Amino acid sequence: MAVIQMINIEMEAIFEKTLVEIQLLVEKSPEDLLLRICQILKECIYHYDWVGFYVLENGGLVLGPYVGKPTEHTHIAIGKGICGQVAEKKETMVVQDVTQVDNYISCGLDVQSEIVVPILKNGEFVAELDIDSHSPAPFRDDDSLFLEKVCALLSDKF
Repeated sequence: MAVIQMINIEMEAIFEKTLVEIQLLVEKSPEDLLLRICQILKECIYHYDWVGFYVLENGGLVLGPYVGKPTEHTHIAIGKGICGQVAEKKETMVVQDVTQVDNYISCGLDVQSEIVVPILKNGEFVAELDIDSHSPAPFRDDDSLFLEKVCALLSDKF
């Protein structure tokens, strides 16, 4: 079996196990649910170096729970940066090389790539899951599918 196939199978197993863990947590619905999801994602997926939520408040994005290095980006305008674009378009955005995005808001020199997934409630944007990676181009289609499932589990919590 090729090395890439083995890695793909291993990542699929990690995603499945992590999704089950998050599903159980969402069912229990603890007060610190979003923070605990951030912790699980960062601990379980090797290339997730900063994991956080931005929540729609007063027409803009406000930083919610997160794990990773502190960020000065506590408020982001709709349409600005990757997070703002996801809020505007209501679609997952994967950026494998953040230096190639004109509208990118830098959160640190270590960040090489980013994935942002919207959380929709009744078709309306309410929040998003933002993940930065210090690895070059680590995100695959499986990451998007996995994180979209996580966000779908959370839509009723907003």
